[in-house]
Amino acid sequence: MRVDLFDFELPESSIALRPVEPRDAARMLVVRPPDGLEDRIVRDLPDLLRPGDVLVLNNTKVIPSRLYGLRMREDTAARVEIMLHKREGADRWRAFARPAKKLNVGDRIRFGEASESSACELVRLDAEVEEKGEGGDVALRFSFSGAYLDEAIARLGELPLPPYIAGKRRTDDKDRTDYQTVYARDEGAVAAPTAGLHFTEDLFRRLDERGIARQFVTLHVGAGTFLPVKAEDTTEHRMHAEWGSVSEETARALNEARARGGRIVAVGTTSLRLLESAAQEDGSIAPFSGDTAIFITPGYRFKAVDVLMTNFHLPRSTLFMLVSAFAGLDCMKAAYAHAIGSGYRFYSYGDASLLFRA
Repeated sequence: MRVDLFDFELPESSIALRPVEPRDAARMLVVRPPDGLEDRIVRDLPDLLRPGDVLVLNNTKVIPSRLYGLRMREDTAARVEIMLHKREGADRWRAFARPAKKLNVGDRIRFGEASESSACELVRLDAEVEEKGEGGDVALRFSFSGAYLDEAIARLGELPLPPYIAGKRRTDDKDRTDYQTVYARDEGAVAAPTAGLHFTEDLFRRLDERGIARQFVTLHVGAGTFLPVKAEDTTEHRMHAEWGSVSEETARALNEARARGGRIVAVGTTSLRLLESAAQEDGSIAPFSGDTAIFITPGYRFKAVDVLMTNFHLPRSTLFMLVSAFAGLDCMKAAYAHAIGSGYRFYSYGDASLLFRA
């Protein structure tokens, strides 16, 4: 399909730079194809679902994955910014480098400062460039591995707010909690599963009282989620792979809920993409552990997910393509036009939508 079919005009004023408080006070546009639109708030979610439905939430935890360093080459140095996006081993990450043209295979990058005490050695971290790919993609092998590398990244890294927020204000301490879900557990994401940012413990309590269960999966969101689609046709776009896991226990619980007539409600496009990657042709969900690069566009036949809760996405993005596949392109264009005209807040810190499958 032509990528320009997924374009729309979004005013700068629609981009949210901070989340609302409390989290579940955000607005939520309910979309029932072909043309049913209803303005609600996230706190209304229990009333919009049925007893027996199951929420599926992504429990990944965002790490401070933006690093600033010096490329060291003989007697010269150059400043580079590194955005980690996928772990490939105990001491190896794939990353996006900026400016990538300053890096060659074999170059060493130093992050942090040299320490005077061995007790503070983790204030310095070195990495070697092992590969260079397209679009600034590089493979880095670090001087630490495992938990020691994780600790060094935590000390030296910066929380990776999306570019449409980071370009307008600096990251601060408040973002360290705002940009994590209240149920974040497994470290490894470089972007938050933002639909989950709307949940509070009180909302979970009310969902429990309504008889709506929840299950957790893990998909470590990569920085590729921020990359624009530069191709003119969707068939020419390459998705970056992300690692995900659906446990045997979760797969069994979801299959049993469906057998009883319950619906699977994916909280976020990350949960949906992982569930569809784990789904069999008959719609059952199998345990899953590994990479997924699933790219969902209109014409895709959904096998696992019945309802999707998600935020509002960028024009021409793979995520707007996904929601258009789920609820219909014309329906989503009308929904987004309504959202823009009604003052909904867009993107990571913005409002939510609840989409029922076309």
